[in-house]
Parts: sequence; C-alpha cells; structure tokens
Amino acid sequence: MFSQLRACAAALAAAAALSACQTFSPDGGMGRVAAIAGDGLNQGVVRVRSPEDAAAAQDAVARLLHAPLSADAAVQIALYNNLGLQAAYNRLGIAEAVAVQSSRPPLPIFAFETVSTPLELDFERKIIASILSLATWPARSKIAGVRFEQAQLQAAQETLNVGADARKAYWRAVAAREILAAVSKAAANADASAKLAESLKQSGALNTLEHARRQVFAKEMAAQVTAARQQVSATQERLTRVLGLWGTDLSGVLPGALPPLVRTTRSLAAVEQEAMDRRVDLAIAKLEAEALARSYGLTRKTRFINVVDASGISKTQKDKGEGPSVDGGGFDIEFVVPIYDFGRARVREAEERYMEALNLLGERAVNARSEAREAYGAYAAAYKIAVQYQNEVLPLRATISRETELQYNAMQVDAFALLQEARADTLAKVASIEAKRNFWLAYTDLSVAVLGGGDLSPAAEAVMAADTSGAAGH
Repeated sequence: MFSQLRACAAALAAAAALSACQTFSPDGGMGRVAAIAGDGLNQGVVRVRSPEDAAAAQDAVARLLHAPLSADAAVQIALYNNLGLQAAYNRLGIAEAVAVQSSRPPLPIFAFETVSTPLELDFERKIIASILSLATWPARSKIAGVRFEQAQLQAAQETLNVGADARKAYWRAVAAREILAAVSKAAANADASAKLAESLKQSGALNTLEHARRQVFAKEMAAQVTAARQQVSATQERLTRVLGLWGTDLSGVLPGALPPLVRTTRSLAAVEQEAMDRRVDLAIAKLEAEALARSYGLTRKTRFINVVDASGISKTQKDKGEGPSVDGGGFDIEFVVPIYDFGRARVREAEERYMEALNLLGERAVNARSEAREAYGAYAAAYKIAVQYQNEVLPLRATISRETELQYNAMQVDAFALLQEARADTLAKVASIEAKRNFWLAYTDLSVAVLGGGDLSPAAEAVMAADTSGAAGH
C-alpha cells in the first residue's frame, strides 16, 4: 500500500546521503573571533551563554576593578561586560543556526486527504518534495557556510570596535583627571595670592589695580577648575558606559596621569602592508563577493525553473457497503512553465549584485590603505607635538616662570607680569597633557586603521587638539 511512499522517502534519504549535514561547532564560531580580535587586542574574548559564564565574567570584572585600572584592563572589562558586544555574539549564533539549517536537506510535506460520498470513502496520502530545493541544496549550504564565516568576521570587528572605544574612553578619562590636577594646583596658588593681596590692600601696601588683577585671576582659575571637574565626570561616565558597568564609581581605580610616551614609533610602509593583510572589513567584503558569486552561479543554473514539486501518492478506496477496499497509488509532478519570465531579470539582478560587491571591495581596499596613511600621519604628528611639549615647551616655560619670579622679587617687573606668566604656564601644562592624550588617541586610531573596527576619529582632532589654549601657552 505504501510502496510509493516508501520509494519517495528512500529517494530523499539517498539524496541526503550525498552531502553530510553540518553540525554546531563546539565554540559557536568564537574560536575565529578570538584568533582575530583577541590577538589584535591582546585580551581574552568571552561569550556569555549561561549563568555560570556570567558569574565567571562578573568575578573577573570585580578582580580587575580592585586594582589600579590600566588601559588593557579597561579593554578586558569591556570584553567581559559590554552587553552590546554580547548581542553581536548572539547574531553570530543566529548565523550558525542558519548555516546548520541550510546544510540539511529540504523537509518533505506530508498530506492526508479524505473524500466521502454516499457510496464510497477515499483516503489519499501524499509525500511532496521540492525537486528544485533538493537539487540546489548543496549550493545553498555552501552559501550559508560563507555567510557564517562572514558573521564570524563581523563579530570580530564588533569586538575590535568595543576594544577601541574602551581604550579611547580610558585615555580621555585619565587625561581629564590629570588636567584637573594641574588646574587645581594653579587655582590653589592663585587663591593664596588673592588672599595675600586682600591683606596687603587692607594695610595699604597694594593698590586697587593690582588687587583686582589677582582677584580676577583667582576667579578665572576657579572657573577652570569647575569646568575641568565636570569634564572628569563626563569622561568617566562615557568610560563606564563602554565598560558596561552599572553605577560604578571609577574615581578610585583610575590613575592620575597618562603613561609616558613610547620610545619608538612605527613606519608608514609597515602600517600600510599590515592594513592590507589584517583589515577585518576587507575580509568581510571578500566573503560577501564570494557568497554573491556562488549565488550568481546558482541563479544562472536555475533561471528557467520556477517550481518543480514531486509527490508520491497512496490512495485507498473503500465501498461503504460490504465491498472490499481498493488500494492504489502513483506519482504527481508539478512544473510551473515560465511563459512570461525566462529568468533574465533574476540573472541580471544577481549579476549586478555580484559586480556591486566587487566594486565595493575595490573601493574598500583603496579606502583602507588611505585610512592607514591618514591615521599614520595623525599618529606621527601627535607624537611630534607631544614630544615637543615635553622636551622643549615645558622646560622653557619653567625657565621663564623662574626668571620672572626672580625679576619680580628684584622689583624689575610688576605683579601683572607675574600673573600673566602664571596663566601662560598653566595653559602650557594643560596643552602638554592634551598633546599626550591626543597621541594615545592617535595610537589607538592607528590600530583601528590597521585591524579594522571602530570609527576613526578625524585626523584633525588628533593633530590640532593642541588647540588655542595650547597655542596661548607659547
């Protein structure tokens, strides 16, 4: 009775044996993510999939927050704790599930129909399978596999994004604290000078003009302290968001000053070559072109076929009287003839999508090399500016401040000159801190340009952030 159904099922099973089904990977595709992003960031990459994983991540975060926080530690906390990054890993899991599903043969459709008349009762059973889906199954499975590789690279790029954001937020937060310390010190000196001026004025030893000058300088410095304190709060909140922390006060673990500048710098040729070799977005674009190339080939092969369905039919007819049952069966094949559509539109669309991917890949390669050169230029300029402040501007400012004080004590210059020099010295110190901060930001941007991930901050911001306040320090 069911010989036709068994024959159809056997045919499907034989087709399934032609290609082994893909299974879920033990690490959910995270091995490649860790190899790319973990190596680029020099930090561990963790996907939280269970309460145990979450508890282990929280324990690691707590340990890192109980010690002075370094830039690398901040990046590691973000990789453990950033929920947006974990959402990117969820998208990777979705892509793997789609790839596994696509690697399996199309499911048959079982149909059962009963028709009753006054004289007889008919039972009809069908197994329906799409011949087209079965024929294109291996190609579609390979395309889904490429998409999964692409999802792995996208997860790695998102990891690099989070790492770069965390590192840059860390540099800004530490620099803000160092600037606050410098401004607060200058404000304390200005306040002491203002109090002394108040006593001298009351005794008649200081005229109204000199008294007003010292008072306004103290008030200006107090305003700068307020602004610097607000900047510390804002940068720490941005860092807290990137790290995925909930109401944690980072004041107790952040250092008070930026690290010293590196002793050696990278070369432009090495940066350009490394960008061509390691850019994650270039690898993603290559896989996109590969997936569309496979899709284009599949579209060309099936351009004249719209729908082909085959079904095995088993039918039982039974007389409602005392008569015997009659069994029968056969096959049913449905084919939609493309009278008005010969597949040209679908082929043209697939071809244009493939050529679009190739052009975008070429554009991305050009842009990647240009971005690497731009980031290197900002990096080199920021380093030069920071070194100039450290080795030349600040020592000269110290000399000027010392000599001005000596001349004031010898009554060769008035108090106004002393106040002007104190103001210029404070601005130079702040500009020096900003120059060092801009170097570390440019250093991070250069890594972004080489590896991919993160939005490059404008080069002008890194180079020219020794802004008008810095220029005023000269």
